[in-house]
Amino acid sequence: MGSEGLTTPTEIGVARAAALFERVDPASAARHLEPVLAADPESAAGWILMARIRLVLDEVDKALEAANRAVELAPEDARPLAMASRALTLLGRHEEAVTMAYRAVIVEPKNPLWHDRVAWSLLAADRQYADAEQAARTAVGLDPKEAHYYFTHGVTLDALGHTDQARQAFLKSLKLEPENPVAQHRLAVLNGESVRAPEKKKRGWKLFGRKQDAASGPVRPEEFLP
Repeated sequence: MGSEGLTTPTEIGVARAAALFERVDPASAARHLEPVLAADPESAAGWILMARIRLVLDEVDKALEAANRAVELAPEDARPLAMASRALTLLGRHEEAVTMAYRAVIVEPKNPLWHDRVAWSLLAADRQYADAEQAARTAVGLDPKEAHYYFTHGVTLDALGHTDQARQAFLKSLKLEPENPVAQHRLAVLNGESVRAPEKKKRGWKLFGRKQDAASGPVRPEEFLP
């Protein structure tokens, strides 16, 4: 990423850290970004990026701290709310995770990513599967060409015991993303086939093949990160 059009040291520093992150070097991105935020702790963009980086590095407490800082600085932005929700899920703080996910939906109700986050926060909490299914269905309706949302919908339907509907959702996901081993495995398990679990992904593998923006990075297997 170049620095054309960027005018402040903070903007240039965040852009360079984002470029490192895009090249799947989150540790270097974090090292580059830390002094930028120390010099300008009011940078919402910097804290949003840092939250993403910390999640990828599995530094969940630090990710939550960064996301919370970004929420304070940019309450109109749904991304840090969703990242805080993800971090809270990983920390086992499920009630707070669900609340943060719904807050992201309230801020940006037409973005399917946040409905997807609601679904996964509820699934992780191991309750309210009907609400999770509704959230996943909403995500599908908002972006019916995205394989991942059918996958999420399939997982929620399976949790509800709706096997035939879950199978159809996984088939739709695989029609859009035929080489997705996680969806293949879930469908095989649903069909009662004896298969080994898919190989653990390497960090940086984009499960659903979506081209991410410059400040994104690797995603976890079950959901997109914002």
